Amino acid sequence: MRRREASSTDVAGFGDHELEALLVGLQQELGYRFRDPDLLRRALTHPSYVAEHPYDRVGDNQRLEFLGDSVVDFVAAAWVFRQYPEFDEGRLTRLRIAMVRTETLAQLARQVGIPAVLRLGYGEEEMGGRDRDTNLCDAFEAVVGAVYLDGGPVVASRIIEPLLAPVAESTLALSADRDAKSRLQEWSQAELGILPSYRIVDEMGPDHAKTFVAEVLLGDEVLGAGTGTSKQAAQQAAAQTALDSCTSEAAEM
Repeated sequence: MRRREASSTDVAGFGDHELEALLVGLQQELGYRFRDPDLLRRALTHPSYVAEHPYDRVGDNQRLEFLGDSVVDFVAAAWVFRQYPEFDEGRLTRLRIAMVRTETLAQLARQVGIPAVLRLGYGEEEMGGRDRDTNLCDAFEAVVGAVYLDGGPVVASRIIEPLLAPVAESTLALSADRDAKSRLQEWSQAELGILPSYRIVDEMGPDHAKTFVAEVLLGDEVLGAGTGTSKQAAQQAAAQTALDSCTSEAAEM
């Protein structure tokens, strides 16, 4: 079988001029125009693209993602600290964690239009990498890192805070700042006097894109199961399933 050759149109099904127009649109969504456009391109370049285009001068987004992860964490922590002076440390921490989850940041990436301009290798593209939460979260954090380098911390905060504020409001409205495992533990201790336990019962997919299946148990009884792209995410999903089941049963009694 003849190997498909990579080209500029493999990035997202369009040529260089269309990509540049989409990058302008992304900057408009962010409310910031880059002085160094290559920083933005690097933030949007998945390692799989560089592996298939070894002479690409821009490089991949892993270092920018490392930086952006810390910037997002700091901005979220500073924002909740100012916004909720009545919260104790524990609740501030839970809210910050809820605001910067992989799934949350992936949704923010979709909101500002990152999927359309993400530079992926052909193999990653074919496996659905353009809509994978981990890729989108990494790209969002990398874009934040790029903004931080290009415009400084004040600009980065100005861009991130309006995106995170609605997340905090909806999180608090749903009481989701307390993660599902914590809430299930509190419920099981209060109602039954025992703690839940978790086990991974299945793993699916290639090493770089695994899906895990977890079960949560009380004693020997399986209360719920869930899937996720990490063991922790699968456990959280299982705990949420168990909470939904326990809550509905209690309401029917």
